Amino acid sequence: MTAAPPGFVHRFEPAAVEAGSRRTLLLLHGTGGNEHDLLGLGAALDPAAARLSPRGRVLERGMPRFFRRLAEGVFDLEDLRLRTGELGNFVRAASREYRLDRDQIYAVGFSNGANIAGSLLLTEPGLLRGAVLFRAMVPFEPSRPGGLEGKRVLLSEGRVDPIVPMAQAERLAALFRRAGAEVTLDWRPGGHRLEEADVEAARRWLNPSP
Repeated sequence: MTAAPPGFVHRFEPAAVEAGSRRTLLLLHGTGGNEHDLLGLGAALDPAAARLSPRGRVLERGMPRFFRRLAEGVFDLEDLRLRTGELGNFVRAASREYRLDRDQIYAVGFSNGANIAGSLLLTEPGLLRGAVLFRAMVPFEPSRPGGLEGKRVLLSEGRVDPIVPMAQAERLAALFRRAGAEVTLDWRPGGHRLEEADVEAARRWLNPSP
């Protein structure tokens, strides 16, 4: 466990040198998670990639999150803006510290972590190569979305998710497409919980066969 500017407690696991991987997975946990939660998920998606996993700096009833919310599905947009900026600064600082390839950073987020990853994509389009977002919803809607040309985004959403309605997921997919991203909206039969089928589908998406 380490802390790097601007103060995110995090875990970093370097890429497998023998595999020659340049990819880094930025792992962003859901509400109540921590910097350890998604390391196994990252290894399952791409065992050769480096893994950078920060802990959210906001507490909700003692549970770490990446930004505040006013109610279920209602975000504190000012705090989201602030925390998205902090996360972007952290990624840049960690890239320097760990000598990461800035052109090969993919966000992998679940729930609250997926939402701030979406905000980071929309706010700083050049920071990430792409994203795997599990159970994400619209973080905010920029007046002129753009800058995501050449970026790939996977949305893995549940058809009976009580937190993320299907219409929310479809709005998010449309928003990313308007910004120029290549979007895959993958519907799963379950709810908000992450299942093994989600992981397998995301692994294939992240590592397409030649």
